[in-house]
Amino acid sequence: MALDQETFDLLLSSVRRYVHDRLIPLEAEVAETNKIPDEVVDELRELGLFGLSIAEEYGGLGLNMEEEVNVVFELGQTSPAFRSMAGTNIGIGSQAIVLAGSEEQKQRYLPRLASGDIIGSFALTEPDAGSDAISLRTTARKDGDFYILNGTKRYITNAPVAGLFSVMARTSEERRADSISCFLVEADTPGITLGKPDKKMGQSGALTCDVVFDNCRVPASALLGNAEGNGFRTAMRVLDKGRLHIAALCVGMAERLIKESVQYATERKQFGKPIADFQLVQAMIADSQAEMYAAKCMVLDAARKRDRGENTTLVAASAKMFASEMVGRVADRAVQIHGGAGYMAEYPVERFYRDVRLFRIFEGTTQILQLVIARETIKNHAS
Repeated sequence: MALDQETFDLLLSSVRRYVHDRLIPLEAEVAETNKIPDEVVDELRELGLFGLSIAEEYGGLGLNMEEEVNVVFELGQTSPAFRSMAGTNIGIGSQAIVLAGSEEQKQRYLPRLASGDIIGSFALTEPDAGSDAISLRTTARKDGDFYILNGTKRYITNAPVAGLFSVMARTSEERRADSISCFLVEADTPGITLGKPDKKMGQSGALTCDVVFDNCRVPASALLGNAEGNGFRTAMRVLDKGRLHIAALCVGMAERLIKESVQYATERKQFGKPIADFQLVQAMIADSQAEMYAAKCMVLDAARKRDRGENTTLVAASAKMFASEMVGRVADRAVQIHGGAGYMAEYPVERFYRDVRLFRIFEGTTQILQLVIARETIKNHAS
């Protein structure tokens, strides 16, 4: 359900103002400390950003997909770490519960996720199961009214600060989609150990680490939807939505990179005039602007299809693939336009160049998305 236009416009203008007045000035500090200040997390809670996609009846804002991507366009104008803090609650940290949770599970967790009182984390990836998620090895063995979880999850976003893990685990040895179940595991459950925060190429302030389950005993009520076998399919449905969210983030970051490029090009002089006067610099700006606009149109079109209840597996994969590849090219051109300055940490394009590289990998690598797009296109042709 969409907000009324006036209310949504007020939300969007508040987010835009907050990003530019508060978050952009903090980017260097977050990059240096690898931490988002506690007061900023509180401010994100007050703005309602943790509950963008959670229904109003559970304490969220209940935005539809088109509204959500428009907010993410604004959040993409600054360091992705800020979006990441709330992003798991908006997306993969809450949507498994939204899509497949029991009413009791929704009542228990969604209000706390919407308020940001707990941070959600989606524990799917493992050392030997990334793109091939169906090969995950974490097991959940039934033991009376409990399940015993054993296994290691890797590169888990927000794990160091999470209060709730949506854990994908194998409840059957067979290699089938319905062999994988999802468990809602609170972070203080005995048997959970966190690894050291990962040292990454970019995305400082967006924390990831290993999560180890060693005879972690959880009640049967932790089983998502009180049913075994729905974990893998739920994860794939969650990723459909998450891919649109990430595509929108890529668009926002491309817009910021273009602004930085244009500002530098109009101020920097060579051969007695601004480098923005040179056609080869203009060509890089033009290509970036056109590609960003194309990605934005794709994201909005896919979001509207989702809001109409259409199957968006194909268009979400297409938008995410194109937008993540696009922002990489835009970031590369931004560094080139800045010349030697673009290689220096003093300028934000150096940091964004490293940050955006991740988007071609998580929520489905470009190569996996190519397979998804081809499969869906062929299937549509056959039907």
